[in-house]
Amino acid sequence: MKRFLLCALAFCTTLGAAAQTADTKSEPEGYRFTDGKVLDITPVKNQNRSGTCWCYSTMSFLEAEILRAGGAPVHLSEMWIVRHTFMEKAEKYVRMHGEINFAEGGAAHDVTEGIAKYGIVPFEAYPGFNYGTDKPDFSELTPVLKSFLDTVIKGRKLSTAWKRAFNALLDEYFGPMPETFVYEGKEYTPASFAASLPIRMDDYIDITSFTHHPFYTKFIIEIPDNWMWGEAYNLPLDEMMQVVDHALANGYPLAWGTDVSEKGFSRTKALGIIPEADLDGMSGTEAERWGKLTEREKEAALYKFDKPGKERTITQQMRQEAFDNYETTDDHGMVIVGTATDQIGNPYYKVLNSWDAMPPYGGYYYFSRPFVEYKTTDIMVNKRALPKAIAAKLGLK
Repeated sequence: MKRFLLCALAFCTTLGAAAQTADTKSEPEGYRFTDGKVLDITPVKNQNRSGTCWCYSTMSFLEAEILRAGGAPVHLSEMWIVRHTFMEKAEKYVRMHGEINFAEGGAAHDVTEGIAKYGIVPFEAYPGFNYGTDKPDFSELTPVLKSFLDTVIKGRKLSTAWKRAFNALLDEYFGPMPETFVYEGKEYTPASFAASLPIRMDDYIDITSFTHHPFYTKFIIEIPDNWMWGEAYNLPLDEMMQVVDHALANGYPLAWGTDVSEKGFSRTKALGIIPEADLDGMSGTEAERWGKLTEREKEAALYKFDKPGKERTITQQMRQEAFDNYETTDDHGMVIVGTATDQIGNPYYKVLNSWDAMPPYGGYYYFSRPFVEYKTTDIMVNKRALPKAIAAKLGLK
């Protein structure tokens, strides 16, 4: 009996091992990343139910710049800038008779321009959630603001009350703005607190890469959320990427405007890729089988996100066509904070997002180099992070 039990046990163990091996083989390989150089940055934030990624990403970018410059960690108030920006958007919307975008979106330069004009406060001094939640929720706020402005512009002339009334709405939703506050035992004004930080807003520039304007000049990027009509320096694609790589190598983060409506972006996988069928790497049978697939079947195969593979080679023309055809849009803002590689050696950028510290990487995302080449609308960077030759071409010192 004992011998029988031992044999039975061995048989079951063998079956279990075989089953485990079979299950393992059937599981997708997935993506495994090895981080390269990753810069110091403050914790992941949560923009929650608000279209304020532009502010959250740029604030995190500036907080990282403060760390780089030797300053203490600080959480700057996003809603301080969002509230001021809503007032400026309202004035432009009214002056343009409603023929301009009034929405929650914006751009990185909204933040640097706002700090230069209005100063800044720490989050503790102005959380900006005066409507019963502890996270941003603009589901009521934005429709109320826009409805008010649409009523204002229906009149034959502007009343003397509309700005005061609009500001009262902002006070109710965001809270009254402090003229002074105490932070770590010291009293500040918004202007003096901004001046106390080891960074200066005029050090930051926007860079992009499109052919419908001359290279090495500045132009207004024609995207709806650029309500401020801010300008960006225009570089060829390879030089824009040189800026990204040179900045990271020298310890500078980048605020990144991009498009996450692509099929190659997976929110659940925290991954962005631009895959391409590796026909050269297929055997004759595999290539023949691939050729018989429908376009839908090919697309499903390419975007399985089951393991790394070949990606498209991005050209300047591809970037331009995607922008001209409205395939590249100003969807989202994040912060590029480092580099990484997958298990077959493909290069990636490690990116801080503002959708809370969620799995699988605690609020960080990985975007392939082709994705960044293809889908970057613009980047903000410290002008000192540019390679000297590129800075000279732009006339920057």
